[in-house]
Amino acid sequence: MVSWFFSWKTGMMFSIADSYVWWDWEAWEKELDWMALQGINLPLAFTGQEAIWQKVFMDFNVSKEDLNDFFGGPAFLAWARMGNLHAWGGPLGQNWLDQQLVLQKQILTRMKELGMTPVLPSFSGNVPAALRKVFPSANITRLGDWNTVDGDPRWCCTYLLDPSDPLFVEIGEAFIKRQIKEFGDVTDIYNCDTFNENTPPTNDTTFISTLGAAVYNAMSKGNQNAVWLMQGWLFYSASTFWKPPQMEALLHSVPLGKMIVLDLFADDKPIWKTSSQFYGTPYIWCMLHNFGGNLEMYGVLDSVASGPVDARLSGNSTMVGVGMCMEGINQNPVVYELMSEMAFRSKKVDVELWLKSYSKRRYGKAVAQAEAAWKILYHTIYNCTDGIADHNKDFIVELPDWDPSPGTSLRRTLNPTDMKWVPEFPNNRRRYLSQDFSSNLPQPHIWYSNQDAVRALQLLLDAGNELNGSLTYRYDLVDLTRQTLSKLANEVYLDAVEAFRQKDLEALNLHSEKFLQLIKDIDTLLGSDDNFLLGTWLESAKKLAVTPSETKQFEWNARTQVTMWYDTTTSTQSQLHDYANKFWSGLLASYYLPRASAYFNHLSESLKQNKSFKLVEWRKEWIAFSTKWQAGKEAYPVTAQGDAVAISRSLFRKHLTKRYGSLSDNRTAIRATRM
Repeated sequence: MVSWFFSWKTGMMFSIADSYVWWDWEAWEKELDWMALQGINLPLAFTGQEAIWQKVFMDFNVSKEDLNDFFGGPAFLAWARMGNLHAWGGPLGQNWLDQQLVLQKQILTRMKELGMTPVLPSFSGNVPAALRKVFPSANITRLGDWNTVDGDPRWCCTYLLDPSDPLFVEIGEAFIKRQIKEFGDVTDIYNCDTFNENTPPTNDTTFISTLGAAVYNAMSKGNQNAVWLMQGWLFYSASTFWKPPQMEALLHSVPLGKMIVLDLFADDKPIWKTSSQFYGTPYIWCMLHNFGGNLEMYGVLDSVASGPVDARLSGNSTMVGVGMCMEGINQNPVVYELMSEMAFRSKKVDVELWLKSYSKRRYGKAVAQAEAAWKILYHTIYNCTDGIADHNKDFIVELPDWDPSPGTSLRRTLNPTDMKWVPEFPNNRRRYLSQDFSSNLPQPHIWYSNQDAVRALQLLLDAGNELNGSLTYRYDLVDLTRQTLSKLANEVYLDAVEAFRQKDLEALNLHSEKFLQLIKDIDTLLGSDDNFLLGTWLESAKKLAVTPSETKQFEWNARTQVTMWYDTTTSTQSQLHDYANKFWSGLLASYYLPRASAYFNHLSESLKQNKSFKLVEWRKEWIAFSTKWQAGKEAYPVTAQGDAVAISRSLFRKHLTKRYGSLSDNRTAIRATRM
C-alpha cells in the first residue's frame, strides 16, 4: 500500500502494506493523528474493500462461497488485491468483512475531519474464477505464476477480465458506486495498479491504451470527477517490458490531468528522469525506502534531502507533490522525519546541520556524544550510495539455503576501512527473492564499515547518563546495538563456513556457537524495548478474532507472513521465505535460533562422519519445524523486560570490543570538539 503527502502547497501522500493489517481503531486513530501532524493530506484508504467487493460480485451472481477462493488471508490482502495471489491464508469470514467495513467508515470519517482527501481503490480487472461460469462468453484469461514453488494453481495465476470486454466497465462502475453508497462523497481520487509484478499478455500499444481507457472509463462512470492515481512501480520492476511506447500508451490513455503517477522508488531509482517527466503526466516524487517491513537501519538521506527539490525545479517539471510509499513502517524514524519535512521545503537540506537539530528534538536536550553519533550514522548507515535498495538479508534472519562444501561459491572481499573480511554483494537486487541459492551464497547488503557503526554506538552509550530517561534514546540504542551485532554475526557465519570448508571441526563448533550466542543475546536485547516484541504482533492479530477458528487462522497468518510467507513443499522453501523478516524478541529465540542450530548440527555431523552436507535433509527438517511453528499457539511477552541501556553496554563489552578492539579515541574526539 501507499501513503502519500502532497505538498509544495499541493499535497503529500502516504501508504503502507505490511504493518497495519491487525490495527484496530485505537491504532488507526494514533496513526491518523501522526499523519495530520506531518502534513499528509492524501492517504490511501484501502481497509474494508473486500466487504464492498463481496456486495458487488454478489450483484453479478457470484456467491459468497465462490469468493473464498478469491480473497487472500488478512496478512496477504495487499497481494491478493493486486492479483499476485488468491486464497492464500484465507478464506475471509463474514466477521472479518463486517468488522473491517466498520473500521473503514471510522477511518474515512476521521480523515475528512482532519482535512485529508482519502484515496479509495478501483477495479483493475482482477476477478474471481467463478465469474467465468456466470459469464462464459466474457474474455477472461489467467495470469502467470507469481512466486509459488511449483506453479500451484491453488494460490497462483489469478484471473484477469480483459479491458475490451463490456463487463469490465460494468464491474468497475458498480464498485465505485457501491463505495459512494457506503461511504458518501468522500473523494474523487481512486487508486488502480494494473499488472503489478505480472506481465501483460501483449506489448501491443493499442491493447495497453484500451486497458488504460477502460480503467478510467469505469472510474468516471461511477464518479464523473474521478482522477486515477497509479503506482509507477511496474515501470521499474518490469522495465524490459515497459519501454517508452508502452509507457506512453498507458499514461496517455486518459485525459491529461485525470491521472497522477507515483514515482514510487524515486529515492533510489527515479523514473521521472528517464521518461520525460512521465511524458507530461503529473507525478508525485515518492520514497519507498522499506521492503517487507524489515527492521534494518538503512537510508539515503542525501537523496531525500535533495531529490524532491531537484525534481520540482527541473525543466518542464510535472511534479505535483511528494509521498511516502513504504511497505512497512515502525523503523528508521529519522528517514521519515526528514521526508515529511521535504513537503514544505523549497531548498535542499544540509543534512549534517539538520541531524544536530534532530538529535536535540528527539532526545529532549543537546548532548555532544549523541550529536557526534548521528554525524557518523549519517556518513555510514544513512548514506547508502551503491544503488542497491535495502532488503535485509543478514544471516540471522535469512539463513543461506545452500551447501557450503568446497567447490560451491563463496565470495568475500576485504573492506579497506577496517581490514575485515566481509561478503561481496551483487550489482543488482530484485525486490523479492527469485533465484535458486542452492549453490551460491546469498550476500547480505553491507555498504559501510561496521567498525564505524560501532564507534557511533559507543558514543550513544556514552550519552546514556544524560539521556537514560528518554524512550526515543532507548529505542535508538537498542536498534543500533542490534544492527552492529547482526553485522558481526554475518562475519561469524562466514568464519564458520570457512572452518567447515577447511574441515576444522573444532573451529566450526566454536564459530557456530558464537553465532547462536549472538542470536540469544540479540533476542534478550530486543526484549528490553516494547517496539521489538513478537508478542505484540501476534496478540494484535488474535484480538481481532471473534471465534476460535478465526483466532487460529489469524495467528497462522501473522506467524506465516513474517517467516515462510508463501507456499513450500516438504523439501523446498518458499521463494519468499524471510521476505518480511523481523528482528523481534521471541522470533529470534523460537524461530531463527532453532533453524541456525539445526543447520550447524548438520554441518558438524558432515565433518564427523566425513560425508557431504545433506542439504535436502536439512531442508526437510527445517521446513517441518517451520510448518509446526507457523501453526503454533505459544504466547510471547507483550511488555519489555530488563534495562535496555545496561544490556546494550554489556553486549558491547562482550562482543564488539573483542571483535573490533578499543574505540576509546571517541571520547578524545568529543573533548576536542568542546575546546
